[in-house]
Amino acid sequence: MRTDAALPQRPATASSRLLEDVGRPRKNTIEHLERPGSVRINVQGAFIVDEDGASPPRAGSPARYGQDTKDIRLPHHKAEVSHMAVDIGGSLAKLVYFSRDPNGEGGKLNFKNFETERIDDLIDYMDRLVHGERDKSSRTQPLYVMATGGGAYKYFDRIQEKLGVQIYREDEMECLIVGLDFFLTEIPEEVFTYTEEDPMHFTDARTDIYPYLLVNIGSGVSMVKVSGPQKFERVGGSSLGGGTLWGLLSLLTPAKTFDEMLGMAEKGDNTNVDMLVGDIYGGGYEKIGLKATTIASSFGKVFKKQTEAWHQPESSLENGTSSTEVDKASQFAPEDISRSLLYMVSNNIGQIAYLLAEQHGLEHVYFGGSFIRGHHQTMHTLSFGMRYWSKGTKKAYFLRHEGYLGAVGAFLRHQPRNWGRRNSFGESTAVPWNRSGAIGGTVGV
Repeated sequence: MRTDAALPQRPATASSRLLEDVGRPRKNTIEHLERPGSVRINVQGAFIVDEDGASPPRAGSPARYGQDTKDIRLPHHKAEVSHMAVDIGGSLAKLVYFSRDPNGEGGKLNFKNFETERIDDLIDYMDRLVHGERDKSSRTQPLYVMATGGGAYKYFDRIQEKLGVQIYREDEMECLIVGLDFFLTEIPEEVFTYTEEDPMHFTDARTDIYPYLLVNIGSGVSMVKVSGPQKFERVGGSSLGGGTLWGLLSLLTPAKTFDEMLGMAEKGDNTNVDMLVGDIYGGGYEKIGLKATTIASSFGKVFKKQTEAWHQPESSLENGTSSTEVDKASQFAPEDISRSLLYMVSNNIGQIAYLLAEQHGLEHVYFGGSFIRGHHQTMHTLSFGMRYWSKGTKKAYFLRHEGYLGAVGAFLRHQPRNWGRRNSFGESTAVPWNRSGAIGGTVGV
């Protein structure tokens, strides 16, 4: 197998710029500075673990949602890793850290997520990683924390007080781009397209990845045009994102977690709630390309059914309940409400993404963020919308670690050069902060 030094020249990416000139001295690099993360992580032969964790996954693995994001095995990495990374968003906090294989055969990148409202669960977990006896026995230097997302500021003091370690805060948008570039170029069977016939069609890792559009769906939605390494601009977005779906479903259904909501949507029938083209025309409106099953109005049937209930004789209602006492939400199954809302939010995001990709001439559109969570109805809606509006010229691309782009980007941003088999990361702008919030030390490069 070729070494990094033998690789031919390739287009630069946000995760590859520091791989240039391997074997030759570089000016203004940071490998001579003492700071956390000064270790090369070898991802040669890296793969996403399957159920038994010992071999690469089989193509066509079923989609997943929930907290079972697969870890990434690094079979050839031997050196110590001195930091972990966390991305704390408005709804979810995502953690990435390295652990050694107990048999001495490399290690793996571990992925965990926590609800942000239960931030202390995350902090307690990080505390066990920092101070746990198992890690103490194998570490020669203390762990550091790389943090990004709004929670890196909001919860900084709480994390610092509990862990008592150095925390470096990274720019959120830059971390997203670095993380996505890494997955696009380095990890096999990570990026895929979705159709009902082939729900996980993997695409090959690419080096000519620019330009592209990143649609990051968290509590809200940011859409970012990426033109090159560390060259990006936010070109649009929406306030209707994962937080919107979570909030409305919390009001309208008994579900207590986002995963419960997705599970209900899986079983629901939105046609009991949504008004379709067929409900209006008695069939499709083929002249303008609308099928009978096309949603004409999200929640469009609700008012009609409510009106019918109000006009029922009181004697026809169960247990003699007055029509004014009917619980509005109880007339509709929570599963149907969940599916309707999921379609509403996803359709809105998909159409905005298409319009921005068309406006900026971008062929590749990648969807990231914890909203997706491998849920096939969400991916179906986004994929169908991209194909429909572009007349088949554009596809929606998804990632198996879609919710961890920022956390992985933060993890990579505090590495020296040569992070990866082929590529490594861009220059870091991390600033270490002490407990009082004042800048301490030098800016990470």
